[in-house]
Amino acid sequence: MVMMKKVTRAASADFKIHTPVVHIDKCFSEMVKVNLKVDTLVVVHKHKKLVALYSILVESCCRFLRHLEGIMVNNVIMCDGDNSSISPLETYHFFPEPCGHFITRTFIKNENAELRAKARRLLHKRLLLPVNQPLFRVGNRFVFEGDAQGAGLLINPHESLNSVKNGGEIVLVKGKYRYYHYCQNNMDDNGWGCAYRSLQTLASWLLLQGYTDTEVPTFHDIQKCLVDIGDKPSSFVGSKQWIGSTEVNFVLNSLLNVTCKILYVSSGEDMASKGPELVYHFKHHGSPIMIGGGVLAHTILGVDYNNLTGEIKFLILDPHYTGSEDLDIILKKGWCGWKGAKFWDKTAYYNMCLPQVPSCV
Repeated sequence: MVMMKKVTRAASADFKIHTPVVHIDKCFSEMVKVNLKVDTLVVVHKHKKLVALYSILVESCCRFLRHLEGIMVNNVIMCDGDNSSISPLETYHFFPEPCGHFITRTFIKNENAELRAKARRLLHKRLLLPVNQPLFRVGNRFVFEGDAQGAGLLINPHESLNSVKNGGEIVLVKGKYRYYHYCQNNMDDNGWGCAYRSLQTLASWLLLQGYTDTEVPTFHDIQKCLVDIGDKPSSFVGSKQWIGSTEVNFVLNSLLNVTCKILYVSSGEDMASKGPELVYHFKHHGSPIMIGGGVLAHTILGVDYNNLTGEIKFLILDPHYTGSEDLDIILKKGWCGWKGAKFWDKTAYYNMCLPQVPSCV
């Protein structure tokens, strides 16, 4: 049998001077099997011909695999010989508005939090991005249509509203949030769950802005948290008892590690007096505000404040809506809309819970 083989590209097919030698090393070796998910993203012009997509996608997959190779090498090095502790990889796509284009990042699932923070700071520096807000945390990932996370919930319904005419300075919530309201997730909380829903809206904003990796808490999570910190008795879990802005503050601090500021007014008539503080909040923090008064809770998404006349309008997201996720109905019926100072009850006192966001990446 002829054992001649072409060993290099430079060698001729007729080159048969020697036979290749195979060295077999019988020493012990270990093999590690790791499943790698190919999750690549390609942006193409809408007029690109279909015939060109195959080669574009193949090149994108090859580029992504080369990207994974470097990460896996670091992954193995971090395990320090213990291959059983090799962590799986997670890939996410981001669309930071200051960049205007997609950026893909792959994480080692159980990577040290400080190492992740260091990598984020470096990425912000390389891309000349601000270093006072997260842009590349898991919560900042781009949510494609059909993704399970928050599927079906409306995002930023206020953006479809017409502009208000109050002659003042308009300041609004920054970033994205999900609209939580009565009777979602096949749960009948009509009449008692409005503050829970407002809390969930706030939590969704904190998640989508990357200030937390904790998923939006369920009613059970909220009630159990209040029991665990000693604010409520054990019988509170599974009940239909109301909560207020104080409890919202406790939950955000305990579950999401977010500090809140509490504003108090003795009457709905005094809400206009808080105009300057609300303007400051939306300018410097940009988070939605939960407000509770009497037996009702709402979410404030912004204000239009005229500092010359003292007139103010509030952009209100109402958690008392019980219908489907129909944007037209929600806007036409005023479940999300601008309200004047008379919207608030003169006989009720109000507490507002204002999440304070840290300066971080």
